[in-house]
Amino acid sequence: MQRKSQFNVGLICRVLGVLILLNGIFMFTCLPFAFYFGDGDWKALVQSGVITVIAGGFGMLYAQKMGYEQVFKKKDGYIIVSLGWALMAFFGSLPYIFSEIQASFADAYFETISGYSTTGASILTDIEGVGKGILFWRSLTQWIGGMGIIVLAVAVLPFLGIGGMQLFVAEAPGISPDKLQPRIKETAKRLWWVYAGLTGVETILLMTGGMSFYDALNHALTTMATGGFSTYNDSAASMSPYIQYILIFFMVLAGTNFTLNYFFFKRMFKAIWKNEEYKYYLGIISLATIGISSVVIYTTDLGIEKAFRDALFQVVSIITTTGYVSADYTAWAPFATMIVFVLMFCGGMAGSTAGGVKIVRHIILFKNSFLELKRQLHPTAIIPVRFNDKAVKGGITFNVLAFIMAYFLVFGIGILVMSALGLDLLTAIGAVATSLGNIGPGVGTVGPVDNFAHLPDMAKWVLSFLMLLGRLELFTVMIIFTPYFWSRF
Repeated sequence: MQRKSQFNVGLICRVLGVLILLNGIFMFTCLPFAFYFGDGDWKALVQSGVITVIAGGFGMLYAQKMGYEQVFKKKDGYIIVSLGWALMAFFGSLPYIFSEIQASFADAYFETISGYSTTGASILTDIEGVGKGILFWRSLTQWIGGMGIIVLAVAVLPFLGIGGMQLFVAEAPGISPDKLQPRIKETAKRLWWVYAGLTGVETILLMTGGMSFYDALNHALTTMATGGFSTYNDSAASMSPYIQYILIFFMVLAGTNFTLNYFFFKRMFKAIWKNEEYKYYLGIISLATIGISSVVIYTTDLGIEKAFRDALFQVVSIITTTGYVSADYTAWAPFATMIVFVLMFCGGMAGSTAGGVKIVRHIILFKNSFLELKRQLHPTAIIPVRFNDKAVKGGITFNVLAFIMAYFLVFGIGILVMSALGLDLLTAIGAVATSLGNIGPGVGTVGPVDNFAHLPDMAKWVLSFLMLLGRLELFTVMIIFTPYFWSRF
């Protein structure tokens, strides 16, 4: 008697096929820009799109042929999310390989996973020389990855007769965004409407500041994704103050829990201000900006407004893990640079497109640590951690502690690996911190005025894995490498 598989293989192939198919369709949306600007990169996009669509269609047909139950197991969700992002990056790298860039597979995959994970680290040395169709695809990968291609699929899969709750849980383990509607499909749809709507509004506002439609759209896509890919070689450094302030405003929105953004549209302002994480989020931005701008004003001759704007821009860019650059923060006084580096381990709000540890985890960690001191005096007392005036379940607290421990363990191991591959210590620290936190620029030779092109291929593969690990918040990927995951019990 044949033993039943612990995985719903047919369903996994079906969903992966849909994701890859959608990826190919998105490639074709870049063609209008390729034709309009006449850069000749339309051939690479067509070739890549056709291959990707055929691959996705084959996966769906294979699943149909072998048959499957329309029921997700939790393990299926973890496989689909982890493998889905890896495959999306694989097929998404084809335009870089087939175009005039002729990137190696390591470089192409690095650039693509940097896009989907909304990291913003790049190997391109002359961004303005890249074809406009390919450059738009580069920005689009971040926009897709920002809210999560998996969440998009959750909104589409019900039409195929497949539920998506397991996918939503797998992509955001531990602490998940609040549900806006009882059904996960409705939640995904509303999140995407808010996401797309804000992208459209930002595009219009950037155009009023003098940007072309093409540049405005690209920057709106990568701002709302907290990705940071720019169409300019110097990122945001040469932009006007008006445009920089627009980017700052929308970076703050992108780093905010999208449930709160939805509440804003519904005029539920009290619900927004009651959110404890939101208060800490704005508080950290304010304090860091005051600290850095004070140092920059004192140590440079930039002037008060310019120093404040550069400080605010970089604080918001780093804490939201967007990664745009308006100034070389490594050239500031050491105290200011250190604040920026610390912000790399902060992250935005849970339920946002930002990466990093997330502020809510820091809040719970510090509250639990403080209460542990109180428990030493009252060992028999039951003193729960409270967040938003509610007691946090013990399981969530343990999850937060385990996540932060795992995060810094991976950070330490990553530094050792990068050092073994020949990187100097400062560059190794910067590369690992920015990749794991999905930030973009780091310190050392991967700082805000440099990129990752000079790193050895093996280092790029390791950093690509760290980007994926950070984007899926560690556990989703790490659990696949445990013997418990593959056990039948």
